Amino acid sequence: MGLIPVRPGEVATIVTSLEMLDRPRPAPLPASPLRLVRWERPTPDRYRALFRRVGGPWLWFSRLVMPDDALAAIVHADTVRIWAVVDRAGIEVGMLELDDRTAGECELSYVGLIPELAGQGHGRWLMAHALALAWGKDVRRVWVHTCTLDHPGALAFYRRSGFVPFQRTIETFADPRVAGVLPDDCGGHYPLLPSRR
Repeated sequence: MGLIPVRPGEVATIVTSLEMLDRPRPAPLPASPLRLVRWERPTPDRYRALFRRVGGPWLWFSRLVMPDDALAAIVHADTVRIWAVVDRAGIEVGMLELDDRTAGECELSYVGLIPELAGQGHGRWLMAHALALAWGKDVRRVWVHTCTLDHPGALAFYRRSGFVPFQRTIETFADPRVAGVLPDDCGGHYPLLPSRR
């Protein structure tokens, strides 16, 4: 056993994949003033703006660096469903993306709210909707992944929601702040290391 150094300018995270193999029993939806608004074929710029708002604090960057045509191919696919979470004023404060591209399963690709809404019960409301929408007629498996860069309570939240871990991997990638994809103040829980001269 030993420590493996992470190269300067890179980030390392432990990714946990979780699955649900049985459809949850119907239950009343938790109360929330938020609502879901379906996005049909969002433009790459509109999609990235919400993706950055929701995921920037957790260093989500993958969709920010994709070329427009590659991103559009995903978010315009008939087998990918996207919703914005909006508050009473109509401000977009979260997102839900379900990926049905693999027959018989649905991935919760992206599910999240802006950090200011954490700890207020809105996550339970969003997950209840996510599961109701994910478990379509022919779905036998719903899965999601999270990592140590996400909200510290994310893994426990998914487990409380009924997901069971099935795989753990380590991922390293260029720090999106160093590359200029996200501002330096994103990911405050994962500080930028000073460059050595």
